[in-house]
Amino acid sequence: MSMARTGTAGTAGTADATGAAAWAGGSGAVRRAHEAFTTGGPLGGPPVRPLVAESWRRSMRARVSPDGGARVELDEEELAGHREEHPLAAAMPVVRELMGAYARDGEHLLAVCDAAGRMLWVEGHPGTLRSARRMNFVPGARWSEAAAGTNAPGTALAVDRPVQVCAAEHFQRPAQTWTCAAAPVHDPRNGRLIGAVDITGGDGLAHPHSLAFVQAVARAAESQLALLSPAPAAGRPRLSALGRDEALLHVAGRRLRLSRRHSEILVVLAYRPEGVGGDELLTLLYEDESVAPVTLRAEMSRLRGLLGAELLASRPYRLTAEVDADFVTVDRRLASGAVATALGDYAGPLLPGSRAPAVVRLRERLAGRLRAALVDRADPGLLADWAYSPWGEDDVAVWRALASAVPAAQAPAVRARLTALDAELAAGATGLQRRAAQTRR
Repeated sequence: MSMARTGTAGTAGTADATGAAAWAGGSGAVRRAHEAFTTGGPLGGPPVRPLVAESWRRSMRARVSPDGGARVELDEEELAGHREEHPLAAAMPVVRELMGAYARDGEHLLAVCDAAGRMLWVEGHPGTLRSARRMNFVPGARWSEAAAGTNAPGTALAVDRPVQVCAAEHFQRPAQTWTCAAAPVHDPRNGRLIGAVDITGGDGLAHPHSLAFVQAVARAAESQLALLSPAPAAGRPRLSALGRDEALLHVAGRRLRLSRRHSEILVVLAYRPEGVGGDELLTLLYEDESVAPVTLRAEMSRLRGLLGAELLASRPYRLTAEVDADFVTVDRRLASGAVATALGDYAGPLLPGSRAPAVVRLRERLAGRLRAALVDRADPGLLADWAYSPWGEDDVAVWRALASAVPAAQAPAVRARLTALDAELAAGATGLQRRAAQTRR
């Protein structure tokens, strides 16, 4: 999944780099647009690239000061410990081999940050390192977009694709004498976003080749991590519960299609690996408070007979092996900021026909987080993936965000659909509302 997304991002990233190189020559106009925007003026089309304009808006919403700078969050001891434990430490020999000489000879810097935008390594030409310290482009400083505004590593993490930022395109003025290109790095085992690699320097980096180069380094880092990763645990159970009323469990070479109630039980236990007591599990599974505990015990007995006593324990009820659950994976990727990867793995609402209180809460929470991330990201491709899905066809908020994000040529069709949805909403009869009412009945 992550590699497929990376390939798509590569095409978009190259286009962004071409745009960055083109706009670098008009940096004076970009600077004037930045001054106007940061002093309360509107932000329209050229000379600001859409990628940059969207990032400036996010930076403004995050209340980043245009005159501020990055903050150092990790002291030397904390930084050393974080580096040692971080998965990208294993890829640093490859990163240095590919980028080290290029950075030194070109008076550039190579930088690697974690998924939160905290710089772990910043290396390269000594004079450039000294200059970079003046804006806290140093190990331990946070350069996430929400903390430092538009910049290549922070924005690459925010949009989960390669990004190049030139001169005045940076949101914070102290960074506007620099140009940088960065690409995200994902854990090859699960697609989770774990950080980014970056090349930073002067105007000479305002070229499409810079972004292609750093993207190739990111791919090499992922390949190195894949070579070093241990093989997946043999026989680890896998639970698929997204987009289906009856979950599938792959365990010990068997493929089990579970009943709706057993699906609900396994979803709860996969989400609560520490275990759940009988009384609490009863309230999590049954809307009817009069259901007797013996009913749950009977269900658990049948489930134990299906799975085997070695997988399902009691007192408290719990799974004795780690289960790879699809909804947990999506939630984890959202938490790390890998929105595109999370959407790619989202096969639909969690057990959509279930009315078990715990499942309803998990279903609404996961869908709500994913929708909010998509709207915030404002990527037309990702928004369209959701809007044109069976579960997103009546989602007014996403269609409205899509109408604001799509290119002009696609806007009429999207606005027509949005107008129809608004009319249905005004009449109180969207399909989403109808389905919700039927579910409540």
